[in-house]
Amino acid sequence: MKKPAFAGFFHGDCFAPAQIKVLFHYGIEAAQSEPMNKQVLIAGGGIGGLAAAIAAARADWDVRLFERATEFSEVGAGIQLGPNVVRRLQAWGLQRPLQQVVASPSALRACSAVTGKELARLPLGRDMVQRYGASYVTIHRADMHEILLQAAQNLPEVHLNLNQTVNSYTEQDGVVTIRTSANKLIEGDALIGADGVRSAVRAQMLGDGPPRVTGHLAYRAMVHQAQLPKRLRTSEVTAWLGPHLHAIQYPVRRGELQNLVVIVQGPPPADLDHWDHSANLPDLMQHLKGTCSYLQDLVQHVPDLGGEWRLWPVADRVPVASEAQMAQGMVALLGDAAHPMRPYLAQGAGMAIEDAAELQSALSMHDLDVSLRLRRYALNRWQRNARVQERSLRNGRIFHATGLVRWGRDLSLRALGGRIMDVPWLYEGAL
Repeated sequence: MKKPAFAGFFHGDCFAPAQIKVLFHYGIEAAQSEPMNKQVLIAGGGIGGLAAAIAAARADWDVRLFERATEFSEVGAGIQLGPNVVRRLQAWGLQRPLQQVVASPSALRACSAVTGKELARLPLGRDMVQRYGASYVTIHRADMHEILLQAAQNLPEVHLNLNQTVNSYTEQDGVVTIRTSANKLIEGDALIGADGVRSAVRAQMLGDGPPRVTGHLAYRAMVHQAQLPKRLRTSEVTAWLGPHLHAIQYPVRRGELQNLVVIVQGPPPADLDHWDHSANLPDLMQHLKGTCSYLQDLVQHVPDLGGEWRLWPVADRVPVASEAQMAQGMVALLGDAAHPMRPYLAQGAGMAIEDAAELQSALSMHDLDVSLRLRRYALNRWQRNARVQERSLRNGRIFHATGLVRWGRDLSLRALGGRIMDVPWLYEGAL
């Protein structure tokens, strides 16, 4: 019997705006850099896009990043960063800002959502450092975005452009030209599509349609731990396992906040843009019928403390099948634009950061043509990303299992404990 990796997770909401460098461009523009420096254009200013900007600048490229929003911000709640990701961020010199905002959970627990009993426990903290050379941490998504934004702003090679979407591109004679939402044409030596799950760059490059509806819905909330009764506070990551659902709770922002996610099965609302978030709790409690009192109590405390439950549909794509799905010519995809995945291995943001680190290595191969560098990036990434996508799919089935599969899941966790929850092939990923 193969060991499932029980570590499923999601991302969060809310952010404070940051000051940015904004450049306005008119007409057809070429690189404004030293002759030796090539210029990469990046679509998207989220975690993946900013990580790509840092990576490209460290590879001695000039960077022009285009974000559709009018200010750099991030929505979301919590992110879990395994040691495979923390090592990448440390290599970029970001250990100190990370330490100032992360939480360091003491353990990862799997519990029955029905009985409330602990099924298995994996120590984190020093155990992770000893095994994998870095910590396992949890962080507010907004804090992660801010760290990357500040790092990008501190690099003179990086130019950040707001209120501009990359709508399309053309390639000719070794030059890629993008057309923005402001109808501006901008030239570069490479284009990185880091524009999310509904990527316009991907749509043109692959033409494979929109992401698929998974039938899974994520209810997300964030609360101040000090406002919770002591019995509901946590310094650990706890996964509450179904049937037909699972929930995740863990600390962020030095332990001051608790991130809560409940993922259930069902059709998404017809109009999420006008969804009445305050009305979500009764529907959520309906899904939680038959679960343990602790979980129900925790969920009901959110509105009592002034928080709100927000609802988001989970979208994904089938696992990456070849390097051609990540890079073609002078264009490459990164993060969710390349491999959106279900959040049941806590690696969505992590894989985007890993992508960026590999992109840095490829762009540094200055003796190769740009197209070969991007192909090298894709060759070194697509199989690992596909494996994470596949494992995330499997974890989702295990987390929400019913009947005999649920019984076998719980028995395996009790028998094997932390060994079944550890993921060496993932956390040992080479720098």
